[in-house]
Amino acid sequence: MPTSSQPADPAVTYPDVAARGSLAAALRAEAERCLGHGGIPSVASEHQPLLHATVESLLPHREPLRISASRHARRWSIRGTEPFQGMPLVDGDTADLAQLAAAARAWHDGTALDGIRRVAPFVHLTGRIETPDPDPALMAESEWQGLRREADELEYAWRDTHRALIETAYAEPALRALYPFTSHWALRFSVTTRPNLTVVGPHLAAGSDGLYGVGRGIASSDLGRFATAREAVAVAVRHLPSGLGPVTLGG
Repeated sequence: MPTSSQPADPAVTYPDVAARGSLAAALRAEAERCLGHGGIPSVASEHQPLLHATVESLLPHREPLRISASRHARRWSIRGTEPFQGMPLVDGDTADLAQLAAAARAWHDGTALDGIRRVAPFVHLTGRIETPDPDPALMAESEWQGLRREADELEYAWRDTHRALIETAYAEPALRALYPFTSHWALRFSVTTRPNLTVVGPHLAAGSDGLYGVGRGIASSDLGRFATAREAVAVAVRHLPSGLGPVTLGG
């Protein structure tokens, strides 16, 4: 019996996939069986065809959907990203090959993100906005929406304080105009998008003690610790450099 340190033979865990010769071929066959047509342009991994495949999209602003199979249990995961920064728009995992084929078909066809979730409920939407062009302002807004969704879905004890921090910062126009990102759960700001961030101003962090720290170093709260997110955000805004222009592309 395989253990967590000894993955099972993929041909044993996925006999139906092995019978087709690859995960890509199994997806095409499942789409034909369940959806009434094939045509999913799935490509098998050269080195691990039973475990990995990609599915192209008709939309140029979608990267190929990446599909991977677990080595330890019969389960597949997906990750669909945008091309400008490589940030995920959808992810999720399922043990249902038919659901997997439905998600892959919808990604390929250019179905709206919420529509993909409707046809394949296992799909998780990251909250990011699909951007057809590399518009830095829209990319910044997309990251804000991703952070807001992430904060809302947290299961940690300090979820409420972290969510309050994200929402309060987003409500502040001076911060909302910047490109947000997190590092070690600290909220930071940039005047350029990924991949080359240009960090400005202090960071904000919600502590497990319910206090909000503001600091100029990632592990520092040298600008103070405050009882409310509103106080912390106000201090961060006061320490922003003057004359910041609109967010620009970072590479």
